[in-house]
Amino acid sequence: MSLMSSTMIGLDKTSVPLASCWPECVANNPVFSIRLGAAFIGAVIAASLHGVSCVQAWYYYTHQNDTWPIKSLVGAVMAFDTIHQALITHTMYTYLVSNWGDLESLRRLVWSMLVEVLFNGFTALLVQSFLTMRVWRLSNKAIWLTSIVLILVIGEFGCVVAFTAFSLHLKTFEELAHLKTLSILVNALAAAGDVLIAAALCTLLHRSRTGFQRSDTMINKLILFAVNTGFLTSLCAVASLISITVAGQTFLYIGFFFCIGRLYTNSLLATLNARKMIRGVGEGVNSTSEGVSLSVRDFPKNGPLTARRTTDISIKIDTTREFVTDSDQGHDLEKSDCNTATASIVRRYEAAVAELEAARN
Repeated sequence: MSLMSSTMIGLDKTSVPLASCWPECVANNPVFSIRLGAAFIGAVIAASLHGVSCVQAWYYYTHQNDTWPIKSLVGAVMAFDTIHQALITHTMYTYLVSNWGDLESLRRLVWSMLVEVLFNGFTALLVQSFLTMRVWRLSNKAIWLTSIVLILVIGEFGCVVAFTAFSLHLKTFEELAHLKTLSILVNALAAAGDVLIAAALCTLLHRSRTGFQRSDTMINKLILFAVNTGFLTSLCAVASLISITVAGQTFLYIGFFFCIGRLYTNSLLATLNARKMIRGVGEGVNSTSEGVSLSVRDFPKNGPLTARRTTDISIKIDTTREFVTDSDQGHDLEKSDCNTATASIVRRYEAAVAELEAARN
């Protein structure tokens, strides 16, 4: 989330005295393509991404059967995303259509340009909070890790609220330049939070590997989704941060900023909609059988058990792995019952060994 720069169009009052020369000024002054052009391109890309999120939302509500909290989360994210799209559309329409030919009006702030930052913050807060809950569950409720993520998420939203509150009292871009430090802080917290969430999910999922091919394949898919979703939002936040730091007098960073909320929305919907595909990776992974064979050939020949009988006995243990989804008791797909399954395997292994000893006696 970013501030507007202090010099929007790079023209002073004496350089273009009459509005009648507007077409020539635009044609001969490259700052318009760098600043207003960059903002316009950002708004167009954001509108395209909003269309993608609408399609994903339609697919979610027609193909997923989640509990009402998850459905409410998706509805709220889509509502904030739609409001944000309307606000940036109003901003670009005001500058490029309503105020066409009025160079002086381009020096003044438009209220929608300031309020849209808040709704981008709402979207980021909801999506990052959802991912933070996944970190909480996968880490077996590790307080220290979850607390660090929450500090970054809440800190980012707090800076967004502060920026909106301060900026609404300002009238020009020159005045808004005093909030540049706050804008940089928001972008830094957003990038840090996205990177930490993605890294935590990948690490926790990697540690959940069981050694079974099918379950490990599912975990690989989940890691890939965590990396992709976190990478896109982090890249956009970092790009916006670098742009406002290095070229704060331009509108290059606005193109990235307009798209951040869309990437959060699409990453959330893509994660929720991909659950069925990931579940079906191993041809019915919900209940799979992994053969574990035991044979007396595996035991030492000089042991006391082999002194009596040498009959080969093979015992096959069927292990069952279950995965629960967001709709099953409010858990996530990757929140698998790994510990229970592992304990079950150990108990059945011990029972098989005892049965083998009894048979040989």
